[in-house]
Amino acid sequence: MVTPKQIETNACVSAEEGLTRAFSLLGKRWSGVVLGSFGSGPAGFRELSRAVGGVSDSVLSDRLSELTRAGLIARTVDEGPPVAVSYELTEAGRALLPALHQLSAWAEEHLPPQS
Repeated sequence: MVTPKQIETNACVSAEEGLTRAFSLLGKRWSGVVLGSFGSGPAGFRELSRAVGGVSDSVLSDRLSELTRAGLIARTVDEGPPVAVSYELTEAGRALLPALHQLSAWAEEHLPPQS
């Protein structure tokens, strides 16, 4: 953990292991945006694709698979007919939302708008 003394002296410190693990998953393009696009309930693939915007189907599929393996999203298959697949945040995924909202607010205040 970074101490106030280290901040005052501009000393570099090693990144915390948890932060490294978090960004190895969330630092992949689209992962945080996918998580942040979930509303209050389950969503289908097309609904998520429209909400995220700009992500290819193959990348969205990869991110959903990775986030599911990480335990942040649950995938449910309704055998139908027709077969329907939906995704929703798990408890761990919902616990991440406040941090994502804070990152978004920080970006609005401190990063220039993208052109």
